[in-house]
Amino acid sequence: MKTIQVQYFALLREQRGLAREAVTTVAATPAELYGELAARHGFTLATDQLRVAVGGEFAPWATPLNDGAEIVFIPPVAGG
Repeated sequence: MKTIQVQYFALLREQRGLAREAVTTVAATPAELYGELAARHGFTLATDQLRVAVGGEFAPWATPLNDGAEIVFIPPVAGG
């Protein structure tokens, strides 16, 4: 088990009701972690609609997660 710091933006923050949380997980990658969180919290966006950052850098969904990692899930943002 590891503890991951997760930050949510835009729609995901609205759906979760939080901007940030610590999650205890066995997920090995951001993709696995997002799958767990989507099932738990009812997220409606698929991974192909999101970007993920690990430790402040955009990263592939298959990046290995270490204990204490900081993950940000970034949905599309409308702008103008």
